[in-house]
Amino acid sequence: MKGTPTSAADIRAAAIRKAVRAIKRGSFVNYGEVARRAGLPGRARLVGQVLRDSGDAKLPWHRVTGAGGRIAFPAGSANAREQLRRLAREGVEIRGNRAVAKRVPANARNLDALIWKF
Repeated sequence: MKGTPTSAADIRAAAIRKAVRAIKRGSFVNYGEVARRAGLPGRARLVGQVLRDSGDAKLPWHRVTGAGGRIAFPAGSANAREQLRRLAREGVEIRGNRAVAKRVPANARNLDALIWKF
């Protein structure tokens, strides 16, 4: 069947691309979290390699950041500016060379409080 990954490397790359495609618009995750979601904990560098070599223009690579929302490209580079622009266009708050995660109100962390308003 055409397009079916056959080697272990192809299977890992397909899992990483699937995990990246699952990141919702307006949010972002770091390389390590993508690796974990792909079933490859500890393989954050592999995520970076797969994204670099993907060639898939529709893959939302811009939703993957370094730890703490840090843009992995050199600050001020064309790639960094493009990633920041794409994230901002999706509604992600940008501060300097970082994407900022939305804060969850303390009371929102308790599902009972949200549902029952206590």
